[in-house]
Formats: sequence, C-alpha cells, structure tokens
Amino acid sequence: MKYPVLLPNIFGYPFTYNSKKKLDIGQYVKVPFGKAQMTGLIWHKFEEDTKKIFRIKNILEEINTPKLNIKTLKFLEWFSEYNMIPLGMSLKLHLLSNEAIGEFDKKIYNHFLNNKIPKDFKFSQEQMDAINKMESKTPGFRVHLLQGTTGSGKTLVYFNSVMEKVKKGLQALILLPEIGLTFEFEKKFFEFFGFNPAIWHSGISKKNKKIIWSGLATGKIKVVIGARSSLFLPFKNLGEIVVDEEHDQSFKQDEGVIYNARDMAIARAKFENIPINLISAVPSVETFQNIKNNKYSYSRLIKRYKNASLPKHEVINLRDHKPPKKNFISPLTQEKVLNHLKKGDQVLFFINRRGYSPHVMCKNCLKVFSCLNCSINLVYHKRKNKLYCHYCGFTSSLDRSCSKDKKCELIFSGPGVEKINEEVNNLFPNYKTQIFSSDTMSKKSSSLLLERIINNKINILVGTQLISKGFHFPHLNCIVVLDIDLSSYGHDLRASEKNLQLYHQLSGRAGREGKPATVYFQTYDLNSKTINTITNEDPFIFLENEIKIRKKFNLPPFERFISLILTSHDPKKLYLQSVDIKNFLIKNIKIRVLGPVEAPIFRIKKKYRYRILLRSPKSINLQKKLSKLLKNFQIQPGVKLTVDVDPITFN
Repeated sequence: MKYPVLLPNIFGYPFTYNSKKKLDIGQYVKVPFGKAQMTGLIWHKFEEDTKKIFRIKNILEEINTPKLNIKTLKFLEWFSEYNMIPLGMSLKLHLLSNEAIGEFDKKIYNHFLNNKIPKDFKFSQEQMDAINKMESKTPGFRVHLLQGTTGSGKTLVYFNSVMEKVKKGLQALILLPEIGLTFEFEKKFFEFFGFNPAIWHSGISKKNKKIIWSGLATGKIKVVIGARSSLFLPFKNLGEIVVDEEHDQSFKQDEGVIYNARDMAIARAKFENIPINLISAVPSVETFQNIKNNKYSYSRLIKRYKNASLPKHEVINLRDHKPPKKNFISPLTQEKVLNHLKKGDQVLFFINRRGYSPHVMCKNCLKVFSCLNCSINLVYHKRKNKLYCHYCGFTSSLDRSCSKDKKCELIFSGPGVEKINEEVNNLFPNYKTQIFSSDTMSKKSSSLLLERIINNKINILVGTQLISKGFHFPHLNCIVVLDIDLSSYGHDLRASEKNLQLYHQLSGRAGREGKPATVYFQTYDLNSKTINTITNEDPFIFLENEIKIRKKFNLPPFERFISLILTSHDPKKLYLQSVDIKNFLIKNIKIRVLGPVEAPIFRIKKKYRYRILLRSPKSINLQKKLSKLLKNFQIQPGVKLTVDVDPITFN
C-alpha cells in the first residue's frame, strides 16, 4: 500500500513510500532517503503529480510514540502556507533533532506530577471578575485579552484558568518572551499548582527535551512554559494556550524560519479549537484593533495587587541641571537618588545599551572601530576589555596601529550600562551595584543574582530592557530613565508603540509592595510626547490614537506587509537581482512594490542586504499569489531570498 510521508527538510511536498502494514495519518515512521534514514510523518495527501518516474521504497519501521493528531497536522500545513516556507521545514520545527521520540518509563515523570498541596491564593473582586470573563461558557476557540496594570496580579488570574483545564485532564502551553530567567516564575507556578511545569527553551539539555517531547505526546506532562519553539510540540490533548506579554517583539523569530509566535499561537488555538489568552499591560496595536472589531473579548485589571499605588513620575530638566562634563547623571538626579537610598529603597538606572560605549574612534586618525563583517560600529565592553559586534559575534582588541604614526588616542562616545555603572559607583561608593543585562544575567548565574536583588542585598541596579520583562523586585522604589530623548527618535513605524510598552513595563517594576515610588525622566525636551504618553495610566487612550494614525496611512493592521530580503556576498549582483525581482512582481501582480533599498544595516555576517516591501489589502491572499510567482522566478546562484510575512522590524 502506498503512503505519503512528509520529511523534515527543504522540500514542500511529501514523498511516496510502500508499506505492507496499514498506517494512519499522523504516524511517525523511519524511511530511507538517499543513503540515509530519516524520521517522517504519514501525511494526509500525496504530492501533486510531478510526472517524474522513480522507484518507490519501503517504509522501514513505525516509531513507538502516539500519532500526531490531525488538528496539529493541519496547523503545520497552514503554518507553511502562511509563512511561505517549505512544508518539510514546518515539520522540522515539530520534530526534535529531526526525530520523533519514543515512550519513557512512567517514573521519569514523577517530577511533573502533583506532589504538594497548592498554596491557597485569595483573589480580589476585580480579579474574580476577570476570571469570570476569561472563562467562556461556550467551549471551543476564542481569543481573550487580559490587560492589567503592572503588578495587578495578571499571572495569578491566568494561572487559575490553566488550573481549570488541568483539572479536566487537559494540557496547557504558556509562552513567555524571556524564558531563560524564569526561576521566580517557576517558584510561583509550583506554589499555585503543587507540581512542576516542563520548561522548554534552547538551553534545555537534549535528554530533558526528549523527556518533555515524549511526555507531551503521551499526555503525562500537563503544562509547558516555553519559548517560541514550544508552539510546535506534540501535545496529546491541548486545552489552552497563554501568551504572556503578548506585545513583546521577542515572539518574532527573525532568523531561519521567520514567524511571529503570538500570531501562530492564535492560529494553533483555532486549529485545536481551544481558548487562547493574551496577557499584557500594554497590548499590541493589532490586538487592540481586534478588540475594537469584537474579534477578541477582553478584561481589565486597573488596581495593583494588594492596592499598591502606581509610581509617581517626575521630569528632570537637563537644561537647568546639566550633568558634569563626561558624565550623564544630573546633580539633581543624584540628590533624589541619595534620598531614596537613605530610606532603604532599591534604585534602578535604566539605559537600553549594552557594554561600555557604542562608539569608539581614534582622536588622531579619526578611524572608527567598526565590524569587519557588518556595516555597524563595534561596542566596547570594558569588563572584558574587548570590542564586540552584537550582530555577528565578531570580537576585536583595542590594540590597533594608527595611520598617523602615533599611538591611537581613543574616544569613547555615548554611554552603555558599563559606563553608567562606573559613574554610579563613583557617585554612590557606599552602595552595592549590579549590572542587569543579557551579558551579566546568564542562565547559570541568574537565580543567585535575582535572589540577592529580591532580598535587597544589592542597592543599585543598572539595567537594559531585560529588566522590564516581568521581574518582581519588592524593594525597587526609584527608577531613573537616562536615555528617554534618544528613544523618541527613529524611523520605525512602531516606535511610539514600542516606547509605550517598554517604559510602561519598566515603570511597573517600581512600588509593587505598597511603598511610595518615583520614576525620574532626565530630558532636554520638556515637551516630549514620549514622556506624556508614558505617564498616562490608561494605555487604551494611546492605542485609540495610534489606530487612527495607522488607518489614515494604511499601515498594519489595515494593510498586509511582506518583506523580501535578498542577501549576497556580491553587492552589484545583488542589486541587479533585486531590480529584476521587483520588475517581475510589478508585471505579474497588482500590488504596491516598494524598493529595492539597501537595508539600514547593509552588511551583516559578510553578506550585503537589499529589501523589497510588498503592500496589499488584507482581503488579498498575498502569500498564495506570491508563492506561485516566486516558483517561476529564477534566483541567481550566490543570492538568497528570505520572505518575512508581517515584518515588525526593517533592519
């Protein structure tokens, strides 16, 4: 008997194999492919007639694991079509190292079984109202947004929803934007549920990934807390998906297979016919528009947990209170921070730049230290005394010969967290400081450092945007935002939205235990629209206005954007190819085609980049039309074409 078998590779169709046994759709099998063996999946339809003549090989064996349900299979198929990737690459995301994992002994899963009486959490009336709205009386697919002020107890509310599904014997997936620093979240989960969740991200060992993959396929594991890739796991009986911090751009994968995990989570929930809950203090514009169109239901938490007050906001005018030369902290800011420290408050200095300085040049020859592989400046990290490229990982020492036959005299322009930390140590020598960034908060050291911060063993934090991602610091009652002016500028259509989300989340780290808290904004621009927007307690006011602007200019979510990124080592060939593909598209499809233009970062990892932007009404199935067209377009050797559906950045 002939069967279609989908393989985890670059092909967009299944291959035909023979088997004497009767096999079902969704079964995992071993098959020969060339000189190797591969794990495949019995697909629901054969490849289209290619008129090729080939010998049909036999399926070697069935894999001892439950078959994939047809709902998930259909999702993988849709995922491939929507994101314009080969069908086989969709399956590759689902399998673990291109394999399906067999069953493990039941004892392996004791860690994930209920072994403790859950802590009894009491909910406020506002939280109970949100719980009632979240729990739809009618089963099946629906999207619900839980919008809540930072510190309002959103996590406990959706924990309750997940618990209800677990009690019914169902599974749940909780997607988080920053999964590497979750020990506090895991602790709270265990207190609420009485058992451990499965944690899924790139840092998990291969052995544990096998256990989790198999445990989900067999139904032994009930809850997964995961990064983007957990969306493709083989849940036996998925009952709910939660996307925490749904607005966060970390849900967008922008390398390899490009997709938005939040949007794909909604799609998977639809295919599985289950509810999905989106959680945010400041929802994305797309989510807000779907609420306005009554596609999504929503509930709100206005009050903070235990009636803690929101932090006050205070602007420090840098025109009147200038920092000393080569410094970045105003004397007035110093005075206010010192008052907080004397009261036992923890303080955060926020600057969204890693390293010591983002710009290094020689005073004599005026040479800028830039990356050899990318068209960007190297960032100096003083802690390691090296220059780093944050795009390709290239490193360099500061030891370079000067073209002026002199020793290079280095100028460090602009501050990063390391430089600010140095200044803070000079200003407040009697207090303990800690840099909080992706460079210092490694997966190994994070739990110990977070414990010290929570227990107020560290007085001053100097952090990047990582610190805004859902951490609870009970003693943090003073935040100083140093680079608010710089964040107000840029060409990103989502700049205002990103700023509101970032600074709203950041402000929410302060005053969570009821003590008075203040957020200070250093600025030269007293009429800053950014500050006025951030300090408004109701984000829906901003979102209403942003929707009007987007609609006026036909920007997402009112139009579909698809970005074509062409890369090559040869810039001339690349440009000519980009022009050819634009002319081809204009000739064959009636949509707006913009470009080609050099990408803002023209060269990354030794490859040059051009971008073409396609714009069309949402009513047009642009992916389907574009896929057919691109099959008939010959890409030159040495040029790579990548498709980004619904891009959120244009770097």
